[in-house]
Amino acid sequence: MTPDTAATAAPIDAVVFDIGRVLIEWEPEAFYDSRIGEDRRQQLFADVPLHDVNLEIDRGAPFRQSIEDLAAEHPVWSEEIRWWHDCWLDMVPREIAHTVRLKQALRARGIPVFALSNFGADTFDIACERYPFLQEFDHAFVSAHLKCIKPDAEIYAILERETGVAPQRLLFTDDRPENIAAAESRGWQTHLFTTPAPFAQRLVQHGLLTAEQAA
Repeated sequence: MTPDTAATAAPIDAVVFDIGRVLIEWEPEAFYDSRIGEDRRQQLFADVPLHDVNLEIDRGAPFRQSIEDLAAEHPVWSEEIRWWHDCWLDMVPREIAHTVRLKQALRARGIPVFALSNFGADTFDIACERYPFLQEFDHAFVSAHLKCIKPDAEIYAILERETGVAPQRLLFTDDRPENIAAAESRGWQTHLFTTPAPFAQRLVQHGLLTAEQAA
């Protein structure tokens, strides 16, 4: 989006953040590579539907029991599967500091900020304890709490209904193109997140932050 395009777009009343790979890193592959090497990790992920089960956890399935059930189904990999539960914090090893500063700067200016994230109920609590800034939203829309996930239309509709913000006046950033496309189909303004700097520029273009505030 160019500055001219931003200037002619509808004003932004609230900014919506994804969490994983936007505000905190999410690196399960890197974690397993460090433990068992890339080749065995690739075999593990080919043999065991870890990401599929994680998506069910994001839908509200119980964290520990889901991993234990998966380990029982794949006894050859049972130890490695249990790491998904027991070492989960090692898979979210750091915050993305610039994006965190952007969120804090928006709130300091009185601009509402919401989270819209696929996250398990237990893992969100664990993440909030490690990263307290995840508790500093005007409202966090967490998939496990809502029993629906992005890019399903229902989760976007819940945010619209509960915030009362018109879709065209929301600016949403997410790292997954399918989640962005779902928001765009509802009229939201969007930014596909890659690194913080382009998103910071987007916030400046909309007049939400100054260049200094967005640095």
